[in-house]
Amino acid sequence: MYQAFLIKYGEIGIKGKNRHIFEDTLVSQTANALKNVDGEFVVRKENGRIYAEAQTAFDLEEAVEALRCVFGIVGICPVVLTEDEGFEKLAQTVISYAREAFPSHHATFKVVTRRARKNYPMESMEVSAALGERLLEAFPELKVDVHHPQVTLHVEIRNKINLYSQTIKGPGGMPVGSAGRAMLLLSGGIDSPVAGYMIAKRGVKIDAVYFHAPPYTSERARLKVIDLAKTVAKYAGPIRLHIINFTEIQLYIYDKCPHDQLTIIMRRYMMKLAEHFAAENEDLGLITGESIGQVASQTMQSLAVTNEICTMPVYRPLIGFDKQDIVDIAQKIGTYETSVLPYEDCCTIFVAKHPVTKPNLKSIRKSETHLIPKIDALMQEAIETAETIRVEA
Repeated sequence: MYQAFLIKYGEIGIKGKNRHIFEDTLVSQTANALKNVDGEFVVRKENGRIYAEAQTAFDLEEAVEALRCVFGIVGICPVVLTEDEGFEKLAQTVISYAREAFPSHHATFKVVTRRARKNYPMESMEVSAALGERLLEAFPELKVDVHHPQVTLHVEIRNKINLYSQTIKGPGGMPVGSAGRAMLLLSGGIDSPVAGYMIAKRGVKIDAVYFHAPPYTSERARLKVIDLAKTVAKYAGPIRLHIINFTEIQLYIYDKCPHDQLTIIMRRYMMKLAEHFAAENEDLGLITGESIGQVASQTMQSLAVTNEICTMPVYRPLIGFDKQDIVDIAQKIGTYETSVLPYEDCCTIFVAKHPVTKPNLKSIRKSETHLIPKIDALMQEAIETAETIRVEA
């Protein structure tokens, strides 16, 4: 019955003169999502509405699932589009629609009409009342309830007349690609994939960097991170993932620096490497999954010392989240089960038994002088041996 989807957006509607840029980005992202669905679609915008019209047969549930991963969409409405051939023809179409859309007619309903085309010969309330009357004639078991109906039939009179009775919730946010790019520090844990999802929801295109430490971390740990990137890519689009061999740098820091400062100093060098690749990719900042007070390296003092090494902005979308908040999102987006697999990454292998929770920047800098000059060569080697792969859902 359905030949199209009416795509509803939220925040985009309050944009000013640049609103068309966001709409065009959403059209593009919607079309990209539907490429993975059996069938062919044409996605277009028309007077504050976006339509995805099927050109061939398609699987409704598969198409809806793809659209539910497109940021910027707040509502997905399977819709029947019909030409305006007068009220009698419209009434017949509505009755046919009702017969298929809700075959159990022991329900309450109301009709809501919106006339985007004001030259239609009947007022909106007239259309709703007349269509309601025809539905009651066709299906006597139906009852009208204008306050709390079980079924609301929407009739939008536009270039074509739109009929729909279901609005499936979309993910909201802003379309990916409408807010620049940033570099995600991606680990095998629960938090960083969620941070990538959250920042992509605000329209940011994601690149990612992962720090690998063979032989202390296994090949399975590396594959685990790639799997996480694939899941995030369902929402964020293709991700350039830079895999950096961090073993020699970690061993050198472990050998030369106080062990209670290991995590902070390693973290600072991770940020420096991430910035290098972010600059190469023309990214506008770094993204981490840190939350205040969650672990020793995420106290306010630790975050301040980590930030000091960076010249780019550092975005922390989970900064005020409780752990359970983060777990709930991870379960919703499908990363949780992969994140809890027992394949540890370098952040968990090289952890101090008693890490400092209130690091002093002068002390950290003094400890880092013990790394000169060899650390620069190790950093350059890590850059030159990095592997970059394109990850898609």
